[in-house]
Amino acid sequence: MTRSTRKGDEQYDHLVKLLLLGDSAVGKSSLLMRFCEDKFTPQFVLTIGVDFKTKTVACGGKRLKLQVWDTAGQERFRTITPAYYRSAMGVILTYDITSMETFNNIRYWMKNLEDYADKNVQKVLIGNKCDLEGDRQVPTQRGRDLAAEYHIPFFETSAKSNSNVEASFMCISDLIRASRFPDDGEMAGGGSHGIRVTQQPDQQQKKKCCG
Repeated sequence: MTRSTRKGDEQYDHLVKLLLLGDSAVGKSSLLMRFCEDKFTPQFVLTIGVDFKTKTVACGGKRLKLQVWDTAGQERFRTITPAYYRSAMGVILTYDITSMETFNNIRYWMKNLEDYADKNVQKVLIGNKCDLEGDRQVPTQRGRDLAAEYHIPFFETSAKSNSNVEASFMCISDLIRASRFPDDGEMAGGGSHGIRVTQQPDQQQKKKCCG
């Protein structure tokens, strides 16, 4: 059944809650802005608490209304986020390729997911700011290896250059559609996106990650 909350709202078949998770200043807000509004601002703005935006996408012949939450990553705000894990269907774990510390802290965020999130939550790992190659601290292979360890897809993205941003969001949307709404078909993306959800995300990531 297609849903619409108010007259004039865009219709959708399923409401999907996504979380952007990671340390402060890794570019979560920029990824959110790029994906939902196709905008980028170079100024850093600290997210206090949580913020969210919505975007409706076509996926597997259905329309998914993505409610994307940008969680606070700074240490003193970390206690805010556990309550938001519980209703999340998907989480985009994000680090900054120019900061090894943010990469190492992915394990902290993953542990929080294991403690608080639904067991069926879908996950994608993102190494953001791949436009800053000259400042890179985290080799691409380290990201691939960590994603393989957790059996999740991996992307390197740039909100600034709009590299792999839509692909990463569509990937997790397809994974959620396949796991939560399996009657929608086995080929995710229909004719519009054609992103196939497989049982081997380690192989999937090799085709899709930047670099």
